Amino acid sequence: MYKNAFSSILRAASARSFRSSLTPSSSAASPCSLLSQRSFATSSPAFRSLPRWSHCLHSRPSLFRLSSHIRTASPVLDRLERNFSSMASEHHPFKGIFTTLPKPGGGEFGKFYSLPALNDPRIDKLPYYIRILLESAIRNCDNFQVTKEDVEKIIDWEKTSPKQVEIPFKLARVLLQDFTGVPAVVYLACMRDAMNKLGSDSNKINPLVLCFGFWISYVGHVSQVPVDLVIDHSVQVDVARSKNAVQANMELEFQRSKERFAFLKWGSTAFQNMFVVPPGSVNLEYLGRVVFNTQGVLYPHSVVGNDSHTTMINGLGVAGWGVGGIEAEAKMLGQPMSMVLPGVVGFKLSGKMRNGVTATDLVLTVTQILRKHGVVGKFVEFYGDGMSGLSLADRATIANMSPEYGVTMGFFPVDHVTLQYLKLTGRSDETVAMIEAYLRANNMFVDYNEPQQERAYSSYLELNLDNFKPCISGPKRPHDRVPLKEMKADWNSCLGNKVGFKGFAIPKEAQEKVANFSFNGKSAKIKHGSVVIAAITSCTNTSNQSVMLGAGLVAKKACDLGLQVKPWIKTSLAPGLGVVTKYFLKSLILDSGFNIVGYGCTTCIGNSGEINESVGVAITENDIVAAAVLSGNRNFEGRVHPLTRANYLASPPLVVAYALAGTVNIDFETEPIGTGKNGKEVFLRDIWPTTEEIAEVVQSSVLPDMFRATYESITKGNPMWNELYVPENTLYSWDPKSTYIHEPPYFKDMTMDPPGPHSVKDAYCLLNFSDSITTDHISPTGNIQKDSPAAKYLMERGVDRKDFNSYGSHRGNDEIMARGTLANIRIVNKLINGEVGPKTVHIPSGEKLSVFDASMRYKSSGEDTIILAGAEYGSGSSRDWAVKGPMLQCVKVVIAKSFERIHRSNLVEMGIIPLCFKSGEDADSLGLTGHELYTIHLPTDI
Repeated sequence: MYKNAFSSILRAASARSFRSSLTPSSSAASPCSLLSQRSFATSSPAFRSLPRWSHCLHSRPSLFRLSSHIRTASPVLDRLERNFSSMASEHHPFKGIFTTLPKPGGGEFGKFYSLPALNDPRIDKLPYYIRILLESAIRNCDNFQVTKEDVEKIIDWEKTSPKQVEIPFKLARVLLQDFTGVPAVVYLACMRDAMNKLGSDSNKINPLVLCFGFWISYVGHVSQVPVDLVIDHSVQVDVARSKNAVQANMELEFQRSKERFAFLKWGSTAFQNMFVVPPGSVNLEYLGRVVFNTQGVLYPHSVVGNDSHTTMINGLGVAGWGVGGIEAEAKMLGQPMSMVLPGVVGFKLSGKMRNGVTATDLVLTVTQILRKHGVVGKFVEFYGDGMSGLSLADRATIANMSPEYGVTMGFFPVDHVTLQYLKLTGRSDETVAMIEAYLRANNMFVDYNEPQQERAYSSYLELNLDNFKPCISGPKRPHDRVPLKEMKADWNSCLGNKVGFKGFAIPKEAQEKVANFSFNGKSAKIKHGSVVIAAITSCTNTSNQSVMLGAGLVAKKACDLGLQVKPWIKTSLAPGLGVVTKYFLKSLILDSGFNIVGYGCTTCIGNSGEINESVGVAITENDIVAAAVLSGNRNFEGRVHPLTRANYLASPPLVVAYALAGTVNIDFETEPIGTGKNGKEVFLRDIWPTTEEIAEVVQSSVLPDMFRATYESITKGNPMWNELYVPENTLYSWDPKSTYIHEPPYFKDMTMDPPGPHSVKDAYCLLNFSDSITTDHISPTGNIQKDSPAAKYLMERGVDRKDFNSYGSHRGNDEIMARGTLANIRIVNKLINGEVGPKTVHIPSGEKLSVFDASMRYKSSGEDTIILAGAEYGSGSSRDWAVKGPMLQCVKVVIAKSFERIHRSNLVEMGIIPLCFKSGEDADSLGLTGHELYTIHLPTDI
């Protein structure tokens, strides 16, 4: 299907009739000539064969996706583009509501499509997010890609959303991160090769998203929407607890990732419309515009990103969510977002958080509530009196974890708190005034000082912020919340429970076992529950100054009382942006055991680096259940570090507290963290700052100039990035010896005629899983195990073990990623009687092999495979390699009780069929063991 998806794009781009319609001789751009171009698109077999609901890359193609070439060929188009505002008002189906937004002192901010001007009472009851969808549909209405019927569906949302109707949504921006962005650029590069082999112009392959498309019988405006690729996932914590950790880790990062970085830098010069943000540079507020002003037309900011935590931007009032890398690539190539008009859960917040409670405690509570309610595939919109006391940073923390509670997006409409944050982070007064004026005029601004009109929601939830207390989550899933006061009892229960999400099956007689070892010549010991990694990560602190400075105050108070973190615990602080360093320095609470190690995603993504060798030996030889505590979003098995079986999510201040205590087996209310320099026991309450203390430090230490200075340096890069050599050619020169960038197989031997669908006959079961198989299980992103097929591949090519790097860093090499598929050391496969590890049975021979080796044996025999699974298959990160890898291993079908939304979509786009058991049934209830042969008949017109 991947070939199918891109083939139609390549055919359209290379077709002679299409190219001829763009020559200067036809550039008069008359309504007739343009109408004939549209007829070419709709009459082509490729267009007729594409269902509107398809999320594949070839769905609903537009001939005008190659806008740069249209403009080059036609000066008339350039002039029309510059006069878009007047032209839109003249020809647009909703020209009657296209109006001017005046400035208070005279002049105008721009023009916009006014929702209140429709005079439709149904709009006043719409959730704020649905109003953003409505505005986009009206602005882009061309009665071709977006129709008046689509607009009516959205206005009538209360009645249409339960019917699962489909609508198009055109977005303002695409966001990529480097781990999943590298494959995107790899595919663009090999698409150019494919274009070249097909005898067409390879330079027509560029990232392109159409924002406005008024193609009825006239020329409209084609807007190239920015594609931002942020390098923030490759830093690894090699050096910790050192003053020079930032520089040392960045040097190592560039040594390991030089080839990837150079490739991305090449992409930023070879492809149009792509901006690459160098390592250690960017965060939420820099990229979040809230309102776009494009050539005088105002409209809300919207974005999709191939990081599932793109949803963090929802805290700023920006509509955005994560999609798989495959779907992000589709948007880059001009495909509109085709989506089911969603249900929206209204989540009312009331009251105010009590002293000592953090945003992390709140989000773990919200995650549990929404998981229980069931919100997969829906959107959540927060509202209520409690919003006024909830900082923007707290909102971003809640929005960030949307994937963990299973929702597409957790949206916070713009209000006064948003505007205050924009000013704090360096936005000009005029920009903030424009944002407020536009959103108020278009009925998209919430003013809690005014009476609130009741809005309609699909269902309702409520949380009183007074009624929850500090908590953490774990030891294996984000939504397994544990109140802090119950943690000691819960830990001891988990220790003895059978192996599962809340169990390690440690016998009673072994639960107090002590492992002695030597650390730097001194005797040391660890037990079950001992903390060996404590990490404050960028996931939660990119924008939340309160929890960051709260953690700093805990560390400072502890240090003042004489408490220290045990030297063998690997502590790290990895902010999302250098501004964090600035306000830590100004507040004089930097360090205290948590040195900054870099800027970007580290421990939460599996880039925790190695722990001390003596500690690792003690854990391994004594079968110790060691713990990691991190302020991240995900704690799935095998993700943080191979040797930490227990992983807990906690607020940054609690990460510091557990690091000081050295164990998760502690009751903070009754047991001391340690003994101070005067011999007195120190409790958590002795070092925990009040809300007022934190607010005072935030007020005095976090200043707008810090953000302005940081942003000014973003486009300058850094010396190591600037020194990277990049060739000027627009076709990439593939290096067959590279272990990072490899030409993928998807477009080799591609012809102008894609293969059609085919049934699956007599397929073998590759794996048989239970519930909650995550994308981390399917395609791990961290450590490459020394005895794995991927390790063997690297060693055969002369790569030393110390230079293996992570799976995530090799996502541009399909050979390594195919070998890393289903290679998580914690997967449990029923085909080998529940044994833990990446092994399976090759059914025809009965041999136990690595999953990769078994799949290759099936492939060499021309046999397809399937996977059996339970509920929530593919939850976690929106990881495209979690479907590309199985596809390369010849998996044709996954049969599960339920799927995570993005993963299900990704499976379809890679040609793997996601099938669900009937309600109440699963493999076990049907007596399926995985030793059967499976045949799936597909309709020929699918």
